[in-house]
Amino acid sequence: MAEAERVIGTPDSAGADEAGADETPVLEERPRGRRKIVALFVVAVLAYLLDLGSKMLVVARLEGHEPIKVIGDLLRFEAVRNPGAAFGMGEAFTIIFTVIAVAVIAVIIRLARKLYSLPWAIALGLLLGGALGNLTDRIFRSPGVFEGAVVDFIAPAHFAVFNLADSAIVCGGILIVLLSFRGLDPDGTVHKD
Repeated sequence: MAEAERVIGTPDSAGADEAGADETPVLEERPRGRRKIVALFVVAVLAYLLDLGSKMLVVARLEGHEPIKVIGDLLRFEAVRNPGAAFGMGEAFTIIFTVIAVAVIAVIIRLARKLYSLPWAIALGLLLGGALGNLTDRIFRSPGVFEGAVVDFIAPAHFAVFNLADSAIVCGGILIVLLSFRGLDPDGTVHKD
């Protein structure tokens, strides 16, 4: 967590060097930072609700039925319960995946107060919404609390079955990598390495 805070930095300390004794620029920065936090949570809630709604629909309408072909043999919807991680690996480590998801959520919420970049807010919101979506399955689905199997249903040909939470996590991760390569930090500063 200390490494993540080092990367993000503290916007107030960065602005203090530029602002000098005048506190007006620091005061102008705070509402802008709050808007980024709101954006993070709006994206997270939307990603979470889309994931939750899609899983409820899949469980109600698709589980126990034949898969639905969406694009011929290239893409189908098929209800699968996944107790493991990506590609069904690590089925014996469900509790560990639950702990990791809780840790990711805690870190994102803690770092949100130092967020001054809209692209980073979107990326972290996607990660938060996806982590919450899969964590909900781990807590509330069978076989039990913190051991629940995640509902997956998007089944492309020759690939693992996944869900919208997984998609949000992957998209958020890709966006973070792209932002890092561009040199944009979560606190809004741009650095050239």
